[in-house]
Amino acid sequence: MSKQLNKVTGAGLLIALGIIYGDIGTSPLYVFSAIINGRVISEDLILGGISCIIWTLTLQTTVKYVILTLQADNRGEGGIFSLYTLVRRRKKWLVVPAMVGGAALLSEGIITPPISVTSAIEGLAQLPRFAAISEMQIVYIVLGILAFLFFMQQFGTASIGKLFGPIMFIWFAMLAVLGVYNITADWSIFKAFNPSYAINLLINYPKGFWLLGAVFLCTTGAEALYSDLGHCGRQNIRITWIWVKIALILNYLGQGAFLLGLQGKIFANASLIKDAAFISLHPNAELLRNPFYAMMPDAFLLFGIIIATAAAIVASQAMISGSFTLVSVAMRLNLWPKFRISYPTEERGQLFIPAINGILFVGCCCIVMYFRSSSNMEAAYGLAITLCMFATSILFANFLVLRRVNQIWIYLYLGVYSIIEFSFLVANLEKFPHGGFATFVLGGIFALVMYVWFKSRKIKNRYVEFARLDNYLPVLQELSNDQSINKYATHLVYLSSANNPKEIEYKIIHSILNKKPKRADIYWFVHVDTMDDPYTCEYEVQTIIPNEVIRVEFRLGFRVQPKINLMFRKVVEDMVSNKEVNITSRYESLQRNNIAGDFEFIVMEKFLSQDNELPFWERVVMKLYFWLKEISLSEEKGFSLDASNVTVEKFPLVVAPVKSLKLKRIIQDEE
Repeated sequence: MSKQLNKVTGAGLLIALGIIYGDIGTSPLYVFSAIINGRVISEDLILGGISCIIWTLTLQTTVKYVILTLQADNRGEGGIFSLYTLVRRRKKWLVVPAMVGGAALLSEGIITPPISVTSAIEGLAQLPRFAAISEMQIVYIVLGILAFLFFMQQFGTASIGKLFGPIMFIWFAMLAVLGVYNITADWSIFKAFNPSYAINLLINYPKGFWLLGAVFLCTTGAEALYSDLGHCGRQNIRITWIWVKIALILNYLGQGAFLLGLQGKIFANASLIKDAAFISLHPNAELLRNPFYAMMPDAFLLFGIIIATAAAIVASQAMISGSFTLVSVAMRLNLWPKFRISYPTEERGQLFIPAINGILFVGCCCIVMYFRSSSNMEAAYGLAITLCMFATSILFANFLVLRRVNQIWIYLYLGVYSIIEFSFLVANLEKFPHGGFATFVLGGIFALVMYVWFKSRKIKNRYVEFARLDNYLPVLQELSNDQSINKYATHLVYLSSANNPKEIEYKIIHSILNKKPKRADIYWFVHVDTMDDPYTCEYEVQTIIPNEVIRVEFRLGFRVQPKINLMFRKVVEDMVSNKEVNITSRYESLQRNNIAGDFEFIVMEKFLSQDNELPFWERVVMKLYFWLKEISLSEEKGFSLDASNVTVEKFPLVVAPVKSLKLKRIIQDEE
């Protein structure tokens, strides 16, 4: 499969352009305006800012992600959770950076659609017809676009997705042409390739180091390059990145050259521009706070705004789809509550999670209404994603250890990127009181959900008791043949968490023998094992007692939906065709007519018993877990079982039994 994905084709290159470059590709809309942000336009600021952008794109995106991290593919799949599955058996604590990184990606997925769409729509103010457009009118337009975008998610993007590649190709071509067109204004802009200008800006420019928070916006979409590895293939990403990077750098150079051509006259803050002669020289001077639109020829402006809006919608769509994929993988890795997943089209990897769609939509609307303008949103953007990049660096370093790379190179990698990403993190922390708290808080909530789901599973595992299945086989045989007990079902199916085929949970034995004896002709124990390989889909059958006790183990990749009802039916059909099992009903009348017996699934649903003495924090975790469980999918829906064949059986979860109970018996004196 990975070999197929790594094939370089024209279609593959176009798909890569349409899927993975939306976020990083729309960054020219707002990066330079964030760097200017009220500062006096000067050669040091322009050359230093562009130099920082060029070398950030080179070190952070090209070297770290395109050259290095893309090597860590899991059978063709990428992303922080795929990377985690490759290294999770090395150190248990590696789940922490995986959770932090996943939460950061989700939180940034809430800010990307608002800032991309808002930055594009704000270009309307450049047109004479819309010169008087108000901030709130822009907000309403953005909310309308986002509402339409999220509404369309339920129908899939198979048809419009084919347009994404051509749209992004036109977008990047436009970026390159606009850049080349404006570079002629000042050829000295090419001095920005010299990293000394970046160093000079960070060290000598007033508060220059803090400009890294604005510069970082140019690389916030780098994680998407890795996350969408499975959709596009490594070689398609690497080849298209060459074109994308050239287009981005040309556009940034064009913006810088345009501003250098007006050096000494332009201030980012429009209120400071009082020179009537200058205003007559450049009527749109007050709009130079966003040089992306200011450098466009007037005749081209409307077309540019339309293409920018289309590119922003593509970027938003990519982040939304990426969030669905991220959460679906987290669910399979037991890092997220189970939510309903639907598949609107037959296209591979395309899915829709209504609950996540709703959360993202509400979050995006809140961001738009709170910040209102893209310049305000810039303050909230980038802070959380630095944590994701940190997490990726840690996991990738462990991947290098597993690959037995020389320790010198591993320490060099960690040293270089720890310094770079720590610098970006510190610089971005300045944004915290100005809006950075928004995505930081969102990321914290998502991380808490992952932690609670993961930690509660560890706490529950202390309760699970396993018994040797061999010890209970004679009893099960006797029960199956005991005519004095009414038959519960012809085939009784239990979902077991026991990895060892010779063991079974004591709660299942208790359910069959003690709670209410459940007589059946055949007992089936089904175990689902989540594999590190993303698309493994296989099963193994162990006939413990022919036609009486059978164990089925499904091995499913972390990207495979566990449709157990459908899969189990297929297993039974295969066994019947191989004459390994007889599923004909053993009721005499039905047996004479060769009618298959009924199948009943027993789902064990837990509730937190009052008979627990948990430490305070574990009690909080378990309370939050059961609250999350209430709003998430039930076990039968999570495993796609047919509700008509499912019996839900509740049992108390006692993870910390009361050790001492002071209860005194009173004996009455006999009269």
